[in-house]
Amino acid sequence: MATASYFERRSELETYFDRTAAEAWSRLTSDAPVGRIRATVRAGRERMRATLLSWLPEDLRGRRILDAGCGTGALSIEAARRGADVTAVDLSLTLVQLAQDRCPQDLGPGSVSFQVGDMTDPALGAFDHVVAMDSLIHYEAGDTVDMLARLSQRAQRSLLFTFAPRTRPLAAMHTLGRLFPRGNRAPAIEPLREIDLRRRLARAKRLDGWETGRSERIASGFYTSQALELRRP
Repeated sequence: MATASYFERRSELETYFDRTAAEAWSRLTSDAPVGRIRATVRAGRERMRATLLSWLPEDLRGRRILDAGCGTGALSIEAARRGADVTAVDLSLTLVQLAQDRCPQDLGPGSVSFQVGDMTDPALGAFDHVVAMDSLIHYEAGDTVDMLARLSQRAQRSLLFTFAPRTRPLAAMHTLGRLFPRGNRAPAIEPLREIDLRRRLARAKRLDGWETGRSERIASGFYTSQALELRRP
């Protein structure tokens, strides 16, 4: 069973994106001009998305993909253009509506179905690959592993995800952010140590049959995120 902190953080995320961050997120994930800081975040996210997509087969025809925490849908659209049938899920109604508005009518051989909901919902069905890009970075280590265990029940071949690696700058920003009144701050990113996360994943009984694979860190100015692959042996 998930801990109370998981449900509290989920509520924070839903409120934050639907009431506070919609306009900023819309600009960040578009071609609109942004400031220097947001430009580094945009570039980092583009590099991370390209990295995760490169870990999937080039030809995705006949493959089902779950984009878990799809945001504005950029990864979903690229996967569909390579032939995948994508189910794109996010907690935020605002972001899903934006993704639907931006989705081109012609996706080539693939398709995308955007949905508002819980990315771990068993009703979503089974997928060849599950991708969770920057959608787990707000959860503590225990909840992150719990979420991955749930997502692994949906995946048959691979589970690709990102986490915020614990670095000195991120740890400092994390500490500083907690000094602001709770109502005036975004949900905190939870930096994790890769070695600790790998150990937790190896010990998680619900992840038996999975092993860690490729890992890559993307650092671009104010964006730092690490991709990790879970795969069937």
